[in-house]
Amino acid sequence: MRISVGNVRALRFDDGTPVTAASAIAPLGDGWLVAQDDSTSAAWWRAGGTTAVRLLPPVEGLDRFSEAAGTKRLKPDLEVACPAEVDGEPAVLLLGSGSTDRRTRGVLVRLDDGQPVARTGELAPLHAAVVQCLGLTADQLNLEGAARRGDTVRWFNRGNLAAGVRPASVDVPLADLVDAVLGRTDPASVPVEQPRGYDLGEVAGVGLAVTDAIALPDGRLLLSAAAEDTPNAVDDGPVVAAALVLVDGDTVLDVATVPELDGRVPKVEGLALRAVQGEDVQLLAVVDDDDPTRPSTALEMHVALG
Repeated sequence: MRISVGNVRALRFDDGTPVTAASAIAPLGDGWLVAQDDSTSAAWWRAGGTTAVRLLPPVEGLDRFSEAAGTKRLKPDLEVACPAEVDGEPAVLLLGSGSTDRRTRGVLVRLDDGQPVARTGELAPLHAAVVQCLGLTADQLNLEGAARRGDTVRWFNRGNLAAGVRPASVDVPLADLVDAVLGRTDPASVPVEQPRGYDLGEVAGVGLAVTDAIALPDGRLLLSAAAEDTPNAVDDGPVVAAALVLVDGDTVLDVATVPELDGRVPKVEGLALRAVQGEDVQLLAVVDDDDPTRPSTALEMHVALG
């Protein structure tokens, strides 16, 4: 597997403020919805500009959160964005990481007369079911990525080898997830099945952990992964490498390092599929530098699987 990076773009809103902590990306209308894990808003990035989309109400009066301000504990930490449908209309499903009890909400964004509207639901019982299915403790949960495979969402726990937690996934029916966010069904009743574990390897003694996933037409998955030296599921740490991982079921087929950009490791946290032709894959990725003063970047990536 070979990776090349094409166009690199710093993401800013139309007023010049940076899009920060980009954690996931999915198509919405004629553009892309980019989640910010440090904010109650997402960015709707289109050819004509980038606008903010409110996803959640303020938390204790705040819409942005950081470690420096002592407010990181309040952030909703939306780490997943994947295509969905609501009553037959296209939508984007966003999911919280579950790494604390404040981070268990889901959001559905769809267009109404061309404008994004969001609905929110509390999914704590579903996160608890994932913990049980994977045989974890609550403090080991950090659901950072998901891939839609037909009518199923494969939802990935990031993992942390330093803490003895392998990357893993569960399968959840997409329609049930949507209904749970909309309040049409009890989140505790959503099936959580097919636990899988993954051995992604290490870089410089730091284990690779899953940050997002995308499904290919043939059923294989591409995972983005980061080797981040952190002791737990909440604190950030130095990232020594980023990679893409090709998997089939729970079997790792190949691992390739994402090239550094200007001497920095690009911590890819979100993947979206742009095109596939045979073994050539075009991706759009977003990078979180864990620095609230820097705009997140979007990368056009080409992956040769053969």
